[in-house]
Amino acid sequence: MIEARNIQKTFGDLKVLKGVDLTIEKGEIVSVVGSSGAGKTTLLHILGTLEQPDKNKNTSLHINGTDILKLSSNQLSKFRNEQLGFIFQFHQLLPEFTAIENVCIPAFIKKTSKKTAEKRAQELLEYLQLGDRLHHKPGELSGGEQQRVAVARALMNSPEVIFADEPTGNLDTSTADNLHQLILSLREEFQQTFVIVTHNQELADLADRKLTMSDGRFLNE
Repeated sequence: MIEARNIQKTFGDLKVLKGVDLTIEKGEIVSVVGSSGAGKTTLLHILGTLEQPDKNKNTSLHINGTDILKLSSNQLSKFRNEQLGFIFQFHQLLPEFTAIENVCIPAFIKKTSKKTAEKRAQELLEYLQLGDRLHHKPGELSGGEQQRVAVARALMNSPEVIFADEPTGNLDTSTADNLHQLILSLREEFQQTFVIVTHNQELADLADRKLTMSDGRFLNE
């Protein structure tokens, strides 16, 4: 599903990633842990096509058979919208939109009809036990409910891969535990691949593989 080779990233004089190699299989849950500044989030952003790696003839990134580094900006945006989903520590919901409207946004970007998008969004929110919160705005939802809306949004276009950056970092212990179990059930239900950056050891240990980053590399390389 994901084949990354010699991923390097430099910001000014600081080399954040120092030649990372990574292979992730379809349906696999992989967690990435390590101290702050190790390069975890930068790697996640590159794998998720939100940032570009340094240009290097030996660097490559393939996701679901697509050569990411050869895509134009427009092609990359289309690929990201249709095949990738994102869950962040801070849910990034639009405060003026209701839950169902927030969930529909990726589908509208894809030019899905309003009727089809709203039907899919309602099904996802009901699956996530938010059927009675469809028309509530983020400010009317608890932290856990907001994060589940964000999960529904990530699932909207049935992406092949979901990237999660500290998805439980802003949640209390009980709500975080519920999200842990939700990720496992989503993998079973929808067969998505998950790449999760986290400081939460319980979440990290639930993954099929736990990779530890230090100083821009994986320790087990």
